[in-house]
Amino acid sequence: MIWAVVLAAGGSRRMGTQKMLLPFRGTTIIGSVVQAAVEASLDGIVVVLGADRDLVRGAFGSSPVTLAVNERWERGMLSSVQTGFEALPQAAAAAVVMLGDQPFVKPETVDELVARYRETRRGIVLPVHGGRRGHPVLIDLKYKAEIIALGPEATLREIVQAHADDALEVEIEDPDILRDIDTPEDYGR
Repeated sequence: MIWAVVLAAGGSRRMGTQKMLLPFRGTTIIGSVVQAAVEASLDGIVVVLGADRDLVRGAFGSSPVTLAVNERWERGMLSSVQTGFEALPQAAAAAVVMLGDQPFVKPETVDELVARYRETRRGIVLPVHGGRRGHPVLIDLKYKAEIIALGPEATLREIVQAHADDALEVEIEDPDILRDIDTPEDYGR
């Protein structure tokens, strides 16, 4: 089973308002990301909430998701990844980590990562566009305990670097794997 872990716990300091709630293509930023996960070939979705959790929860309607609350969301993104991984069912084999502020990511991109994982059985599958790595990232849950054990200053890059021989870069034609919304200027574009 392959699940999505959608990270939607941040406080949106650079935006100045909760960016997950901002209107985007007929829904919200987080609504668009959750919809992409729903449309992809995944077995389930965990959405990690934190700051403004009740408001953010209301921003993606009745989508079929499992909710996980990161009480330590102020520690940063890794704490949300850890919360999401802890919420995954025992039967999950891998997780596609999706950023809640990346509403341009398409279900087809997620499906491509899943397909390449199934073909190669590589433990880390990274999308690349124009030589730059982007998101979402697929991680085999054989690394779950190692990720959960990381300290608060760590990032997932450390796992990627430590297991570079088990990583696969997948060229994605869509430049939106590199695009997120952090500031009012990003949102305006």
